[in-house]
Amino acid sequence: MAEENTVAELIGEQIESLEIQVRKVGKIPGCVIVSMKGYIDTYNAPQFQRRVENAINAGYNRLIFDFSGITYISSTGIGAFTYFLKEVKPRGGDMVFVGLIRRVIEVFELLGFSHFFHIVETLDEAVGMLDVQSNSAGGGLFPKIFACPICRKRLKAPKDGRFRCSECKTILVIDKTAQVSLG
Repeated sequence: MAEENTVAELIGEQIESLEIQVRKVGKIPGCVIVSMKGYIDTYNAPQFQRRVENAINAGYNRLIFDFSGITYISSTGIGAFTYFLKEVKPRGGDMVFVGLIRRVIEVFELLGFSHFFHIVETLDEAVGMLDVQSNSAGGGLFPKIFACPICRKRLKAPKDGRFRCSECKTILVIDKTAQVSLG
């Protein structure tokens, strides 16, 4: 995997119910991995949001969120991630989620947010996705690797358009900004 450096100055004070570690990914400009352990709920989401917002304001617009230590997320926690996405996209950035357990994925799905985010299995995939985006002349949105919002099958779209999931046969639409929706 890419060289990583700890970015201690972005963490700030620890949150009691949520450990956060932020590491630079050396080979991708403006990229950090935000590793989390604990849970994100109504009480700690504002503090968590401020910590990540500090990283975004420091010029980190490519964010990898490692959920492997997250056991629960509330709708308020998901709201923080939608806020981050709205902040990084206009700055030419993006976000990738890795390591989500089934219970956390189900919350994203229940609230209808699973198709807004890139979700991959490994850190190497996440780094690879953002590396391709940072090196692509056309904005780096394609090829898009994503999980089918219905069956979670990992799919790859070479360009925008309509596609059919190879597993559940659901028709999906991927727009020019690489956002996935049901067709």
